[in-house]
Amino acid sequence: MLTKLLHSQQASDFLTSLDADWAQLIATVGECQFEPKPAREPYEALIRAVAYQQLHAKAGDAIIKRLLNIYGDAFPSPSQLLATEFDSLRACGFSARKIETILGIADGAISGLVPTRMNAESMNDEDLIQRLVILKGIGRWTVEMLLMFTMARMDILPADDFGIVQGYKRLKKLDVAPTRKEITEIGKAFSPYRTIASWYLWRVPK
Repeated sequence: MLTKLLHSQQASDFLTSLDADWAQLIATVGECQFEPKPAREPYEALIRAVAYQQLHAKAGDAIIKRLLNIYGDAFPSPSQLLATEFDSLRACGFSARKIETILGIADGAISGLVPTRMNAESMNDEDLIQRLVILKGIGRWTVEMLLMFTMARMDILPADDFGIVQGYKRLKKLDVAPTRKEITEIGKAFSPYRTIASWYLWRVPK
């Protein structure tokens, strides 16, 4: 816990030093409360990320809760998920497309395409992204959520994330939001703490 607090403080100090806008944002938002879930396997993290795709957090929470209810409030193994009826998954709130995606993830976990947590630890960010976007319905953003919130990688800036792009637009009082290419380039200045920068950009006051 002490290591986490020190790391978070180092990141906040670094971002505060960037310019007056960042200093004001961090003073307003306060101490970073970024909380990854490192105990989860990549398989579970990807399924959860798919549930939340293009939905508000409460809707994603409800889908996951209904999914867990099928298996006695435990997260299903890949084989359990593959054996589940389509209509049961549909009743959880998954769209047909998302069902195809999560079943593909389960199949990938069994085949080894989706690495175990131990194997994923030895892979760099870009290698993990390129490996997992092979899965149908899994884009770069979804893998970046895995890297941030499960793998606890500290230098990730999801350039396709609407909240981050709009947060930066508000932070800098821009008339037009930056493009993906522009936010990627801008984000280089936040390295090696782009994950913490993302956390703060999600919280830029409206």
